[in-house]
Amino acid sequence: MPHAPNRPAPRRRATAAAATSTAVALGLATGLTTALAPAATADDDLRIVVTPDGSGDATSIQEAVDLAPAHSAQAVEILIAPGTYHGRVVVPSSRPNLAFVGATGDPADVVITDDRANGTPRPDGVTWGTTGSASVTVQGDGFSARAVTFENAFDEAAHPEIRGTQAVAIKTAADRIVFDKVRFLGNQDTLYLDSRHATIPGRVYITNSWIEGDVDFIFGRGTAVIENSTIKALRRDSNPSGYVFAPSTPPGFSHGFLVVGSRIISNAGPGTYYLGRPWHPGSSPDTDPRVVVRDTWIGELLKDDPWTTMSGFDWLPGSNAEYRNTGPGAVVNEFRPQLRDSEAAEHEIADYLAGDDGWAPQDA
Repeated sequence: MPHAPNRPAPRRRATAAAATSTAVALGLATGLTTALAPAATADDDLRIVVTPDGSGDATSIQEAVDLAPAHSAQAVEILIAPGTYHGRVVVPSSRPNLAFVGATGDPADVVITDDRANGTPRPDGVTWGTTGSASVTVQGDGFSARAVTFENAFDEAAHPEIRGTQAVAIKTAADRIVFDKVRFLGNQDTLYLDSRHATIPGRVYITNSWIEGDVDFIFGRGTAVIENSTIKALRRDSNPSGYVFAPSTPPGFSHGFLVVGSRIISNAGPGTYYLGRPWHPGSSPDTDPRVVVRDTWIGELLKDDPWTTMSGFDWLPGSNAEYRNTGPGAVVNEFRPQLRDSEAAEHEIADYLAGDDGWAPQDA
């Protein structure tokens, strides 16, 4: 996705010594000197420090991305000092292996945010669309983020004139992506898990994280695992019903989304949410949306029949299921398919992420 026209050229990269000095200063300020000292990376040229006050290499996240070496085969750490960073961010495919790292270890201290929705007009008068609404778009393979927050702060109530209220906090359109101790904040379409093409895997591993929203807020055609995380379905005052998942798994892939060892909670009241509905984009009507939720605690938010239709499409037999869930919302009835033990053995984390290259971020 191209950057905005007439963007000022990023300032020159600080020297390695200056970057190290800033990192150590951040460590002293936050009590994390050991974590941020030079030993944290083998090559200081592979670390870029972002600070709001200009004492680092960059003052914005996009500037830091632009400073990263193109086509790096090694991980490039973007170390982010506490602050709220406004503005659209695009990690292009030419910047693989970037790592966004919050300096304090607390994701609430580093917030990357913007406030566009699908129906928000661009400067040329055309609306942004769902993809264009993303606060952050990741197109570079091997991306990771730790201890940061991705937010779309679009305020639906303040903009009743905007009908397209999809507002993405982050869109992934790459492979081998890891989020650890990350917050994803928004309302409709918070977390867009996509891939570069319907025939190319877009594997994503999310752990120790927090995801919140109210309509289709975990969606897309990516192959994703959400482990040891909390999914919060927010109360909707404008509509009593909400939707957690809206996958659009391509027909050539046997796995879509897997939720394991997590918690699904809500402040919306009992029986107000659907667990999922199948998204069939106009460009891909033959999708086979798939979700498995297993070994997860579920609150009272779900309807008795929690899998529903979308745009006239219903769930295909066997495409969604649960297994060994607990909590007051883990009801077993005729509307909630359960995996047999033999079937559950085919829905482990490695089944979703290993691919042809044996990728195993869960073991790192």
